[in-house]
Amino acid sequence: MSVKTPPIPPSATTGGDDSLRNYLVTEFVEDYQEGHLSRRDALKKLAAIFGSMSVATSFLAACAPAPTATPVPPPPTAVPPTATQVPPTATRVPPTNTAVPPTAVPSTATLQPATATAAPTFAPGATVMANDPDIEARMVEYDSKTFKIAAYLAKPKGNGPFPIVLVCHENRGLLEHIKDVTRRFAKVGYAALAVDLLSRDGGTEKVGANVPGVLGNAPPAQFVEDFQAGLKYMQAQTFVAKDKVAMTGFCFGGGITWRCATQMPELKAAVPFYGPNPPLEDIPNVKAAILAMYGGTDTRINAGIPAVEDALKKANKTFDKIVYDGAGHAFNNDTGASYNANAAKDAWVKMLAWFDKYVKA
Repeated sequence: MSVKTPPIPPSATTGGDDSLRNYLVTEFVEDYQEGHLSRRDALKKLAAIFGSMSVATSFLAACAPAPTATPVPPPPTAVPPTATQVPPTATRVPPTNTAVPPTAVPSTATLQPATATAAPTFAPGATVMANDPDIEARMVEYDSKTFKIAAYLAKPKGNGPFPIVLVCHENRGLLEHIKDVTRRFAKVGYAALAVDLLSRDGGTEKVGANVPGVLGNAPPAQFVEDFQAGLKYMQAQTFVAKDKVAMTGFCFGGGITWRCATQMPELKAAVPFYGPNPPLEDIPNVKAAILAMYGGTDTRINAGIPAVEDALKKANKTFDKIVYDGAGHAFNNDTGASYNANAAKDAWVKMLAWFDKYVKA
């Protein structure tokens, strides 16, 4: 739905760039209006961003009222991504780069089985376990300026060299779902790093319920800096192919992926999932081949498609997008109520094919 709000109070700590903060505010209002968040939970999230429950209460009251509450179904059982699937109906727009047009990516990709001979026990919400015999996964730490940044690293067993994938979490921090996505990349041959963007404040677990407040009131450039430092950390490892780098992210992380694509020329490919646009004046800086994923019913985010597509076209960048009819925001999260299995599986295969072409090749 299209979200209309009163003027959003500005932040004094974002360096004048409130775009991601405003994105989070409108997302929480939309989730409340669509019945995905209770009024109590919406107020908690908005109060974390505004720093005041009274401001949050007045702000939410000034927004359109929530519809009659609809019971939210329990999270579906996660299904490992596979190459064999029945893809949802998707609207695909021809690539916009006339100089280097992306050829049609294959509808299927070579995926290793989600289990090996000694199959690990699966936990709820996971498709590749940390003790999977084909991979190695652990928390790591690196420096970003004067801060220690925590991240989750997953790689195939062996010495490599493996191409790199940077992974950015949603607006809830580095949770098990994102760690699972990171392990999925390791399962198919990538060394993947998921950065905890709450690290400067102690990390996702310590920040807890205040995650929206921390993410919403930090300068967006800070998040790009932490990924730039994460890439330097990865390139210092002996098991990586240093010049083969991709990035993906989801929701808030999709927005960070867009921003990193404009600020990190090392990226060969980027796949943002339903993320808010970066500053359009930065689009000429993009070096990566971008495949953007959208849910067909996600009108709030989709309203920004024409502007970013036009900017990419004018800058002669390699770009394609897929809009999944019937899928909503956060369709890839298999631990959430908005999960759309067909869209998620097809997007995974298309993303791997994109990375195969622009990163592995």
